[in-house]
Amino acid sequence: MKRVLVVCLGNICRSPIGEEMLRIHAKSNNLPLFVDSAGTSGWHRGNAPDVRSCEVMNRHGHSIDNQRSRPLTEQDLQTFDCILAMDSQNLDDILSLPAGRAVVTRFVQNTNVPDPYYGDGDGFERVYEMIDKAAAAWIRSWSI
Repeated sequence: MKRVLVVCLGNICRSPIGEEMLRIHAKSNNLPLFVDSAGTSGWHRGNAPDVRSCEVMNRHGHSIDNQRSRPLTEQDLQTFDCILAMDSQNLDDILSLPAGRAVVTRFVQNTNVPDPYYGDGDGFERVYEMIDKAAAAWIRSWSI
């Protein structure tokens, strides 16, 4: 079973959405996949996802209410097969850790998924759409 970790800054906005969308697309494609998420900072350790992330997921018929933020650890680079970063800063932060066995890349190839934290609700919808499309593409690529 493939093990995938989705990473953003605080693990309360983008990566919880990414975690759940990978899980949903994997299930609909009968792909066995273990998915988790983390943040490059520990600022929100133990907190639920941002209410706006929960709301956008609920509007699309999904729930991330039970997820809790956790910080990225050096061990994650050994435990996971693939680590997907939401933006170039997250990618750089991950790559600054001692190398592990995980392949580390961006969630959306060559594109940053913008952090909607300081923006309005529309930003969360745009982020959801980007993540949903990329998650479907990842699952297709792993199903081959």
